[in-house]
Amino acid sequence: MNGTAIANFSCVIFNVSFMNCTWHVGRTATEDTQYFLYWRPLENEDITECQNYIKDTYGRHIGCQFQNVTIENNNAYFLVNGSRNGRSVQSYEKKILLYKIEKLTPPLNVTVNCTEASHGCTIWWQPPRTSHVKMRSCFKYQIVIENKADAEKNTKTTPKPPLIIESNSYLYESFSSGKRYSVKIRATDADLCLVSSNWGEWSTPVEFGTQQLTSTSSYMLFLIPSLAAGLTFFLCMTVRAYLKKTSAIVPQPRDPFREPSPMDFQTEYMTLLKKQETEEVTDIEEVMKCK
Repeated sequence: MNGTAIANFSCVIFNVSFMNCTWHVGRTATEDTQYFLYWRPLENEDITECQNYIKDTYGRHIGCQFQNVTIENNNAYFLVNGSRNGRSVQSYEKKILLYKIEKLTPPLNVTVNCTEASHGCTIWWQPPRTSHVKMRSCFKYQIVIENKADAEKNTKTTPKPPLIIESNSYLYESFSSGKRYSVKIRATDADLCLVSSNWGEWSTPVEFGTQQLTSTSSYMLFLIPSLAAGLTFFLCMTVRAYLKKTSAIVPQPRDPFREPSPMDFQTEYMTLLKKQETEEVTDIEEVMKCK
């Protein structure tokens, strides 16, 4: 019957080797209509049926999931037929170049290095993963750099034209050390290889800005403990000198009516020597504690 064939058939390859194919049931299809998908990746291979169907609420097949798909420069052949009440429905056939339906993965290992002296940031990345393309020159990229402060405040700014880069690096020269930014990148065909002309997936945003300028912060992290240690040592020495001065023993006045003997002078001299030695040892111990 007319109108029983599927409609809006489409397939997409993602994450290098996974493929999803989906379709809509025919406009005159009933709840008991069932569809079956067969495909052949290469002309010299056998036709095989889908092993992992996607179903709607009535249990009808409306899609198929594939794994371990290899992209070649050949047309893959798809056939969807079905039945209703024991009778065949209209079939649907289509040939697709698999590389044209690939959704490229995000560019890999996006890194940013900012230098305070030049007020610029160099952004590097690696090409997306694919099963059939290995040359870096096969891709071109779109870069979006966003000021985080404007995004958080929902500030309306004049949109800038997309940055299209044909290499694997970019120098961002509008960098301000007092601001925070984020960058994301996606890839597409550079018109040189068997790559989909559709834009691939965006990379996870990478933030950069003030936290990367570590020269000043590292210096302060070193300077603050040094100042604290010096201040502590100075306070220790000041307190020690004050205690020494205030705790000095005032000598007792001599008895004017008693004539000192030579033995008295010798005893006094020995006592003075022991006192000086005790004070020197105490001074050394206090300095060591301060350090």
